[in-house]
Amino acid sequence: MKLTVVGCSGSFPSAESACSSYLVEADGYRLLLDMGNGALGELQRHCGLYDLDAIILSHLHADHCIDMCAYFVARYYRHEGGRCEAIPVYGPQGTEQRLTTAYADTPSEKSMSEVFDFRDLAPRSTFRLGPLTVTADRVRHPVETYGFRIEHEGHEGRTRALVYSGDTGPCDTLCDLARGADLFLCEASFTDGKEDIPELHLNGRQAGECAQRAGAERLVLTHIPLWTDPRHNLRDAQAAFSGPVEMARPGAVYEI
Repeated sequence: MKLTVVGCSGSFPSAESACSSYLVEADGYRLLLDMGNGALGELQRHCGLYDLDAIILSHLHADHCIDMCAYFVARYYRHEGGRCEAIPVYGPQGTEQRLTTAYADTPSEKSMSEVFDFRDLAPRSTFRLGPLTVTADRVRHPVETYGFRIEHEGHEGRTRALVYSGDTGPCDTLCDLARGADLFLCEASFTDGKEDIPELHLNGRQAGECAQRAGAERLVLTHIPLWTDPRHNLRDAQAAFSGPVEMARPGAVYEI
């Protein structure tokens, strides 16, 4: 698998990065995890507008899904070749209604479903997307939110695993998803000792502790908002996790 960081800013875009969005590629198949503010423009640096095969939305906060409204325009009003066929879009219950409401003036209540094949996520569910096996489970956040384990069997016969936390507070579910992951892409929005809001976000120390407990091979911290010092969170994660840790950055590519 190849993972490309399209955007990694938390809560709202920074001058350097769009909000959460991650492109996963394997055997010519392209899966996008989340499409937050500013992500659609950045995505076009890495693939064509119509090259995606599926999209998964971890939850329905704007910094993870709002550019789906712009992507609707690109797919619905495409001038060359007519309207796009519906692409699978996995998300929490109510995803279609949420995006239709956010767009505010679609031609009809069902226009979104003409180009997006909406499918509800469910806790402890596993499904196939091309060459990828995706396991989804609920994590702790104020709205229905999922973390994901994405597995791919490489040509050498070994199964590789990428795990994405979505947004979450500390929970056993996340550590279970991350068990033995080759790469653990984990949010670290809060600063240890500064913010303490139950079931909202992780800090760097908590992300490192989860990676250590799960036996992950590599930890990449993401979803850092502008008011959080990434150097602080990086140090905290390194103190808690014995493997390599780094900060996500837009355009970064990881071979898994």
